[in-house]
Amino acid sequence: MDLADEVRAVLVEELRLEDLRPAEITAETRLFGPEGIGLDSIDALELVVILKRRFKVDIPDRAAGERAFSSFGALVEFVRGARKTG
Repeated sequence: MDLADEVRAVLVEELRLEDLRPAEITAETRLFGPEGIGLDSIDALELVVILKRRFKVDIPDRAAGERAFSSFGALVEFVRGARKTG
């Protein structure tokens, strides 16, 4: 399983997105708001914890979080980059 597939599976499983199939999440998919998969601020906090626990990466500050959480593709690239430097 590649990293994108792993992150998709973790999102659906850990955030309990039962109505969403992982294959529906593309690189362009927005994570927050009605035009995306509909995550909210509580989900953002959970996602920070999930990233730390499952992928051993930290979101160092708000700006990094906003970039990483802007889309699914941005999240995968953030995890990939953090793993290389971590």
